[in-house]
Amino acid sequence: MNYHAYYPVDVVNGPGTRVTLFVSGCEHQCRGCYNQSTWRLDSGHPFDAAMADRVLADLTDSRIPKRGLSLSGGDPLHPANLPDVLALVRRVRAEAPDKDIWAWTGYTLEQLSEAQQALVAELDVLIDGKFEESLKDANLVWRGSSNQRIHRFER
Repeated sequence: MNYHAYYPVDVVNGPGTRVTLFVSGCEHQCRGCYNQSTWRLDSGHPFDAAMADRVLADLTDSRIPKRGLSLSGGDPLHPANLPDVLALVRRVRAEAPDKDIWAWTGYTLEQLSEAQQALVAELDVLIDGKFEESLKDANLVWRGSSNQRIHRFER
């Protein structure tokens, strides 16, 4: 897996202060996407063990307490990203169980494969659905168009 950007301190992509990872690769390629540079799977930088260690260190750094991890992109549920994203999410669950995990995907909950559902089962919040330029609404919280849904899961 590659990642395109990493924010060790982020207050935009979810509630509270967070750690945000933008993975590379998106099959949806939505018209009007603000993050087109993340569409190619090979864009950005390799996500390796050192980067996973950094995410965990930043997430658990007591100098700037973080509420959780946000996964965006690209698409963290892209089939090519699933193994690495799932491993990261499971590691966060094991090493920082008090942190919440949010993810954004262009797939709808109903479209998810079994492998994607396995990842979603580890999340606290999933924002699903393609960005639809014609349904863009700047007043929405955590999503760009009114067709996108926020799913909150009990953990």
